Amino acid sequence: MKNNLLPVAKEGWNYIAGALLFFVIFAFLGLGFLQFITFLITLFLIFLFRNPEREYLHYQELSVISPVDGAVVSIEELKEDEYAYKVEIDGNYLDVSLLRTPFTSVVKDIEKQNGARLSPLKPLSKTINESLELVFVDKNSNSIKILHRLKQSFMGIEVEAKRSQSLYQGSRYGIMINGVTTLYLPQNFRLNISVGTELIASQTLVGYFTSESSNK
Repeated sequence: MKNNLLPVAKEGWNYIAGALLFFVIFAFLGLGFLQFITFLITLFLIFLFRNPEREYLHYQELSVISPVDGAVVSIEELKEDEYAYKVEIDGNYLDVSLLRTPFTSVVKDIEKQNGARLSPLKPLSKTINESLELVFVDKNSNSIKILHRLKQSFMGIEVEAKRSQSLYQGSRYGIMINGVTTLYLPQNFRLNISVGTELIASQTLVGYFTSESSNK
């Protein structure tokens, strides 16, 4: 997004400013240990909200890139007409948290569900944790659904994309710190990743649409 190109994502400015304020207060009061702790917290927040400019890799027109940083933890074949594969990507606090558009497309649908921030080890996390679901569709009617779901996090999912908005491949559309992302991929898709693959948002090739969608 045009307003999200600084080295530190704008969503982190208030957190960093708050940490710096406490750093100054503790320095004024001569509380050296607390001053040191807030200094470390400030550095960690800057790292956490880093917003790197990544080299745009020129894949072919039908390519799909990763929307997030993280590791592929499962790939499942689905018995559905619309989606054939379900790919689950686990992200953590060390990964870049910006969400990026997987292919040049229009946001057909977007729905955010506010909720809890439970550990993914707890069964209820998949139903009550905060989540964001988006459906992207390109000019050939190729469609991908993406579900972002929070794990334990001090910050909710934030999104700038809107329904019917056109986005270029690799452009930023939101931020999620410490979450799981699930990709739902259609029948006409060829995967280029496997379980264990480390993904880098906007750079790692997830795969290709093999032809125009049959839903067109």
